[in-house]
Amino acid sequence: MVQSVLTNDQLLLLQKEKTVLAEVQNVLGRFPLEDLSLNKLKQAIAQLDELFLIVVVGEFNSGKSSLINALLGAEVLEEGVTPTTATVNLLRYGDTFGEQKVDDGFSIINYPMELLKEINFVDSPGTNALNREHERLTMDYVPRSDHVFFISSADRPMTESERQFLERIISWGKKISIVINKADILETTESVEEVLNFSKESAKHILGHEPEVFLVSARLAQKSNRTEDAQEKRSLRDASGINALDHFLKNTLDDSSRLRQKLLNPLGVARKLHEGARYLNELQQKELSTDIALADSLEVMISKHEKELRDELPPRLAEVDNILYDFEKRGQAFFDSKLKLANIFNLAKTDLIKLQFQEEVQADVAIEIEKKVRELIDWMVDKDLDVWYRVANALERREAESQKLSGNPKLTEQTERRHELIANVSKTIQTVVGGFDRKKQIEELGDLVQDSVAKTALFGVGAAGIGVLVATVITARALDITGIVSAGTLALLGLFVIPYKRKQAKDNFAERMSEMRTALRESLNKTFKSEFNNSVARLRENISPYTAYVHAENEQALKDQAALADVLEKLDTLNKEIDTLVPPSAR
Repeated sequence: MVQSVLTNDQLLLLQKEKTVLAEVQNVLGRFPLEDLSLNKLKQAIAQLDELFLIVVVGEFNSGKSSLINALLGAEVLEEGVTPTTATVNLLRYGDTFGEQKVDDGFSIINYPMELLKEINFVDSPGTNALNREHERLTMDYVPRSDHVFFISSADRPMTESERQFLERIISWGKKISIVINKADILETTESVEEVLNFSKESAKHILGHEPEVFLVSARLAQKSNRTEDAQEKRSLRDASGINALDHFLKNTLDDSSRLRQKLLNPLGVARKLHEGARYLNELQQKELSTDIALADSLEVMISKHEKELRDELPPRLAEVDNILYDFEKRGQAFFDSKLKLANIFNLAKTDLIKLQFQEEVQADVAIEIEKKVRELIDWMVDKDLDVWYRVANALERREAESQKLSGNPKLTEQTERRHELIANVSKTIQTVVGGFDRKKQIEELGDLVQDSVAKTALFGVGAAGIGVLVATVITARALDITGIVSAGTLALLGLFVIPYKRKQAKDNFAERMSEMRTALRESLNKTFKSEFNNSVARLRENISPYTAYVHAENEQALKDQAALADVLEKLDTLNKEIDTLVPPSAR
């Protein structure tokens, strides 16, 4: 763009637009858009510093080259070429006429004409050319354009294929003018009006507004350029309709109009790419929703399992406590029944007291405790296996859904990665579940519990020796009255010694039982909690490659969504500033 024609405010706006578009380009570059699409934005940004560019497009044999030659007033472009030899031609100002062939699909033509000092033209191959490479070249140059001349033919105006091509052009946000060529084949005023009205209505329906529509005859305009007779020249030129198009180029597309379209051009390209990026972002979030739901449900499942273990463990430990409470209750009753004056002579028989204690108090307490602990172990192992099964089934169902979509070309790299993780994690969980040996697990946990309990001070002789240990403690410390019995002080025994000894025995027994219950409860509680914490941690660790990736990807998708919203806001702001500094001209 020739910066000398810009005001300071317009120049600042141009610099701001470049800065914003660089940021937009950076954001859009994070999405898996086609490299060619991203390159179009890069080219559109670079085009801000170039002359106003008009790209002439249309179907093959619509007379694009002829029209440009008519506008230039010279035979600059070769006419009548076949689709298989067509190329993109860039026409720009040069002191002398000359052509530079850049490659097989692109040539630069220099021509000494004042109009080309302000405007460059691109003559593109026909969109219905047999060689689809030419059609691709056409669409590659459309995004770079500041204005598009869409050429149709009066013998078949606004065909269905042209409608489809126009829709592709407007998706880039381009300003379009419609030129209906070959008007000289229309023999009556009625046919002229019919073609013109039809073209206007068709264009309005496609574009959503009524564009400039020019009905011209490039053939008559070129004929006027070749004649030397001034009157004939004017007559042919008037009949060709080229004057209206020429006026539009030089007057309607004035500096202000061209500047406005120049500034708006890359915004249109950015918006189209933004639309594609937003679609990908929405698609990604939609695809993620199932995996996020699964990841969340797995976490809920595991957390619920963890809570159930914590909530159910205390009541189960209380059952062990109850056995010891019953044990203590029988012991207290034993002391009340045995520590009497009437039983004075049996009290001196330590072995007899121990035997009676084992039979009447201890009974099967050790077996009952071991049974309850075994039930705890079974409960723990079954709960653990159940949650692993449920996690495995949930992952297996998700993997089956993923396999149905495998090979779909629309899948993104991130989606493929999630599917791969699902398969790997599901396989790992299935392997664990498939190799689960319940008997072995119970034995291992049983050994762990037994070792833990055995390490407590009160159970140094093992769980089976609970009654013996307590009886030994009691008889040794509380019931040692052999000497007193030998002395024959029965009155003293009846009044003072036996009640004192009974109370001492009961208090000592209660103290020891309290210590025993506390030690056993703490030992079992610590062991089982440690085991289920390890199990839960092991389960989370196995599914974390999938769940962590899903949550990280979702977080990034939300950040991308916010970034895209920010991009759109910046583009809208630029649009408003362009409207303020370079308002659209009145139609």
